[in-house]
Amino acid sequence: MGGEHSGHTLQTTALVNEAYLRLVDCGRVNWQDRAHFFAVSAKLMRRILIDFARSRGYLKRGGGVVRISLEEAPPVCSEPDINLVALDDALKSLAAVDERKSKVVELRFFGGLSVEEAAEVLRVSSDTVVRDWRMAKIWLLRELSRGRTSDES
Repeated sequence: MGGEHSGHTLQTTALVNEAYLRLVDCGRVNWQDRAHFFAVSAKLMRRILIDFARSRGYLKRGGGVVRISLEEAPPVCSEPDINLVALDDALKSLAAVDERKSKVVELRFFGGLSVEEAAEVLRVSSDTVVRDWRMAKIWLLRELSRGRTSDES
């Protein structure tokens, strides 16, 4: 949530509450350890954010919109908005190539885990997480840029 603009409608508290409700609904989960809890929580937060982004995309395409004139329209936000749906698609592609790098992004970006916490969850060294994080960011940037240029054509 830290990368989102200040007017974002889904607040961090709402995200955590929704994740908690889904964790409670899971029934009796046999938590193996702290790392297992963080991994499941990060995956749930990713799903919640992606569902929210998809529903927002639906609304952006005209679902339930009240029409107003251009004179009444508020100014457009100049801050870039992270396209979470495109990121999710790119993460799925990355997972097909390298599952661990995809998990690193999920834990760090969606779960907010530190390098050390992600290393604990994945049972690898912190250096491995740093390398995976760096490579995954480059790979995702390339994939997202590729998608953006094909959309503009």
